[in-house]
Amino acid sequence: MLIKILGSGCAKCNRLEQLTREVVAELGVAAEFEHVRAMDDIMAYPVMTTPALVIDEQVRCSGRIPSREEIAAWLRA
Repeated sequence: MLIKILGSGCAKCNRLEQLTREVVAELGVAAEFEHVRAMDDIMAYPVMTTPALVIDEQVRCSGRIPSREEIAAWLRA
């Protein structure tokens, strides 16, 4: 599983990455993380605001920090 955090590295982006890593660890899911900071790379995805969470190239959330439960549900899907 490839998980990407889209964002410049602001506090919200970092919090999203931390929260997602925690949920991945809790579920025992094998995942690789990538923090996409380059604006050109972020613009390749259909997101208008960051932070955004992309799981296996599918945008799951943008513009907010989702709940632990939401992240867990996306990871199980």
